[in-house]
Amino acid sequence: MTPPLLPQEIAPVTARQVALTDRFLSFRTDRLMRYFLTLRAETDAALAPRLPKAAGQPYPYGRCEEINNHLFARLAERVARPANAMDRAIRDFVAAGGMVRTVWGVLRGRYFQNALQFGGLYVDVSNDTVVVTKPKVEILPIAGSGLVPVRDLAHFRETAALYWGATVYANHLAPSLAPLLPMVSASPGRLLPAFQSACDYMIALMGRDGFQEAEAWLRDGPAPPAEVADALLASLPDDLRPQADGRAEAVAACRLARAEGRAMDNAWRDARVRDYLRAMRARAAA
Repeated sequence: MTPPLLPQEIAPVTARQVALTDRFLSFRTDRLMRYFLTLRAETDAALAPRLPKAAGQPYPYGRCEEINNHLFARLAERVARPANAMDRAIRDFVAAGGMVRTVWGVLRGRYFQNALQFGGLYVDVSNDTVVVTKPKVEILPIAGSGLVPVRDLAHFRETAALYWGATVYANHLAPSLAPLLPMVSASPGRLLPAFQSACDYMIALMGRDGFQEAEAWLRDGPAPPAEVADALLASLPDDLRPQADGRAEAVAACRLARAEGRAMDNAWRDARVRDYLRAMRARAAA
């Protein structure tokens, strides 16, 4: 039996989705490109003035998630109240059963990337957020896009090393968060140390096997070095810190979460995410 799709997982392209994509969208590729370039320009006007530099580089570098989510929200509003031919074409595609979803994964073996899936089409509206000279929008068949789901923690770590220049450690610093966020990344000179990965896909992936992969990494993975640990612990709320042995407490948190069936407990998941956001706010205020 095929497991259900994870949030933002690339959906299989069925024969029906291919037919709907061909019927409503594929023959309009040039107009689709102009449509999304217009939406992207509007997103840039909204986001560029208020987003700070990422890894020391100005917008749009590193802002694929923000761009993708902002544009997708506005697209939903437009489709609900169509004002032009492309709004109506996308509305009709969805009404006929066409799939539209945000997706996230590893792009061409090297980058984490957010994009949109329209049936059989991959629409990357933040194509210039790694190499800023690339076209802002890319539209391709899903099969030729090079976007694949993150398979496991090893795949995530490999990509983080290539994309961010990151070394990844086990999260022994916030044990209660460790079942969902079992990693700590450090990218000296680029990105601040961070708990990984607070995206919907990775959080759901950790729960799919009852936190067993997270537990194995927390048990066997390297502890963060002192400078990384100090950077994260400096502002971490007291109730999220380890009481004594962070490794043992993180492993125990995975076992308890599995025993209590927390993988399917949305309220528990949301509480852990709120704890993570509280930690991030405390860090920003420090």
